[in-house]
Amino acid sequence: MLAPDLEHNTWLGFAAVIAFYVVGLLHVLHALMNVRTSQGTIAWVISLLTIPFVALPMYWLLGRTRFSRNIGGRREKDGRLAKLAEKMHQRLRHCEVDIPEDDAFERAAQELGGLPFTRGNDLELLIDGDVTFERIFETIRSARRYLCVNFFIVKNDKLGTQFQEALIERAKAGVKVYFLFDEIGSHKLPRKYLKAMKDAGIECCSFGINRFWWSRLQLNFRNHRKIVVCDGTSAFIGGLNVGDEYLGRDQRFGGWRDTHMKMEGPVVQAVQMVFLEDWFWATNQVPDLHWETRAEAADQIAAIIPTGPADPLDSWQLIVAEAANTSRKKLWIATPYFVPDEGVLTALQAAAIRGVDVRILMPERADHLLVWLSAFSYYEQSIPFGVKLYCYQKGFLHQKVMLIDRRLAAVGTANLDNRSFRLNFEITGFSTDRKFVSEVESMLVTDFTHSRKAEVEDITGKPFLFRAACRAARLLAPVQ
Repeated sequence: MLAPDLEHNTWLGFAAVIAFYVVGLLHVLHALMNVRTSQGTIAWVISLLTIPFVALPMYWLLGRTRFSRNIGGRREKDGRLAKLAEKMHQRLRHCEVDIPEDDAFERAAQELGGLPFTRGNDLELLIDGDVTFERIFETIRSARRYLCVNFFIVKNDKLGTQFQEALIERAKAGVKVYFLFDEIGSHKLPRKYLKAMKDAGIECCSFGINRFWWSRLQLNFRNHRKIVVCDGTSAFIGGLNVGDEYLGRDQRFGGWRDTHMKMEGPVVQAVQMVFLEDWFWATNQVPDLHWETRAEAADQIAAIIPTGPADPLDSWQLIVAEAANTSRKKLWIATPYFVPDEGVLTALQAAAIRGVDVRILMPERADHLLVWLSAFSYYEQSIPFGVKLYCYQKGFLHQKVMLIDRRLAAVGTANLDNRSFRLNFEITGFSTDRKFVSEVESMLVTDFTHSRKAEVEDITGKPFLFRAACRAARLLAPVQ
């Protein structure tokens, strides 16, 4: 017979195990009703039923796919941002572009993003980090009213220090500086870095912590946007974060291939509105920004399409699928992560089968092992159907660029993976301007010359354990 204390402890342990399985079962019901993808639902259900001790805390941190925003977004009927957005639309009406009914992709993208295509813009394609940060620092130095800055990753290294000093100099000169950073992406940023900025009068805030208690459990969501807005007249978006590796100074990666874009004209107001919405979420404050605009002589057409987990639909997933469905001659996509869901993969296959030149440009080297392994598992479902996969050879490729036929080009922050489809806040700039589209096409042609065309044998010729690891990594893609 067991001693009383041992018997008591045994019953407590047994009760704890039962409790874990009961709570796991309740969370299974939550996953069935709320997880957006069937693959993700299956992964969570199996985990919660079999290993609830591990799966429950993981589900609390990573299982949510719907982002809880506070009331007052720009699409709400009431609220400060909604009123600002309505005034912005009114000011832009004179330069909004009427989209023909047969331009299905543009109409879908505009509807999903909620922001208009406008003319009167001046767009500059920025290739790689040296040119990009040269332009960014020039623009920061020119600021007279304010700077709105949002980066996913900011590092305390040589470039990060230069970036910090540039913002501090402007703040001391009387320029209002609003600095937003993702608390997960920039988790290594030391307090002294931020303290120096705050002491200079810069308003610093991390994206993710909010006055509402439940937002502290939204760790699976990232603000992956990279935005700089100067005085409401010029803006930058693209793939580059703030750190030495983005200038090719990291020995692990060597060269770093990335793309950004600079904008002037009415489209800047849309970038500014996206920043303002994120700033409002993080601080519950609406800064006094400049909303007047003027048309630039270049008169280029552009639109800003923000996407993220607060959208009622999986906007970026729908945009990529629609790009494949509406392309007629070519669809070129550059992305560091090729982990499409079934909808996007089917659309890419269908486009290639009907004769579209579908190309996916991705890195040869890995920066995230699971995502890199997952990509191999798609070779057999892509290459035999005509989807061409290219692996970039000159360092790490991080750009997020899309070319649809020769009529539309996009540069932004979104990848081809589940995080960008459903979990990350992203921003992408689209343009139908012939000059800009031609520049993007020429840039990608050069990138393809520095790439190796992948073959099915790259996966089928690998050892069994490697192929099994690729398939296992793919199963985890919906919850990565």
